[in-house]
Amino acid sequence: MTEIIQIKDLKVHYPIRSGFFNRITDHVLAVDGVDFMIEQGKTYGLVGESGSGKSTTGKAIIGLEKITNGEIIYQGQDVTKPRSRKAIGYNKDVQMIFQDSMSSLNPKKRVLDIIAEPIRNFERLSDQEEKKKVKSLLDIVGMPEDALYKYPHEFSGGQRQRLGVARAVATSPKLIIADEPVASLDVVNGHQIMQLLQHIVKDHHNNVLLITHNMNHVLKYADYFNVMKNGMMIESGEIDKLFNHHHLHRYTEQLLNYRSKLQKEDNI
Repeated sequence: MTEIIQIKDLKVHYPIRSGFFNRITDHVLAVDGVDFMIEQGKTYGLVGESGSGKSTTGKAIIGLEKITNGEIIYQGQDVTKPRSRKAIGYNKDVQMIFQDSMSSLNPKKRVLDIIAEPIRNFERLSDQEEKKKVKSLLDIVGMPEDALYKYPHEFSGGQRQRLGVARAVATSPKLIIADEPVASLDVVNGHQIMQLLQHIVKDHHNNVLLITHNMNHVLKYADYFNVMKNGMMIESGEIDKLFNHHHLHRYTEQLLNYRSKLQKEDNI
C-alpha cells in the first residue's frame, strides 16, 4: 500500500508565561509525540474528547499550527517548514474542511470567489474556465448553480458546509483533513455531509483524515482508527479488528461503551 503521509513524533507545545518579566514558566502539551501514517485509498479516523489534541494535530499537519518538534513526511520530504511545503505542492495536495463553516467562509465574498480562491493559487484559468470549474464543484456537492453569486449568510448551516467541502476538493487534493465536519449540524444535515464525503472519496480517490469526537462516525466511515487523549496517541488499528481486540486501552473501551449506550437510547 502506498504511503501518502507519515507523522513522526509530532509535538505542539504552547508556552505559559508568568511573572513581572513575562517569562516562560511551563508549557501546555497540546500534542506530545504523535506518530501515525496515512496510506493511499484509506479513510482514517482520529477520535478523542475535546482537548485531546486531535484538532491541533490536524491543523499542524496542514500548517495552521506551529510545530514544536517532529516531522511530517510527504513524498519523502519533511514539510514542517513553509518553504518545503510550497516546493513540492503540499499546500495544493492537502486541504481542510473546518468545523465552523460560517467563520471559515469569507462573509464579504461571493461563493464564486470563495471556491475559486484555492484554484487561483495553483492554476491559471480564464474567467470562463474558472466559472465552469466552480459550477462543476457545486454540482458535486449538490448545490444549485445560482449559488455562485450569493454570500455565505444566505445559506443554511448544512449548505455552507457543502460549500466548504467544494472549496476543499477544488484543487483535487490527495488528502482532505475533515475537522469535526458535522459537529455544528443537526443529525439530518450531518448524515448528508458524511455521505457526501464518502461519495467524494469513492468517486475522486481522495484520502480523508476524519477528526471527530464521535466514535460512531469513525466506525461507519473510516478504515483505520486512531485514539487520542491528553495530547498523545493511545491506540490505533484497523476498524475491522477493533471488536476482536481483547486488550484495548481503557479509554477506547469507554468510547465504545458510550457509543453502545447512545445506540440503545436511540432505539428506545
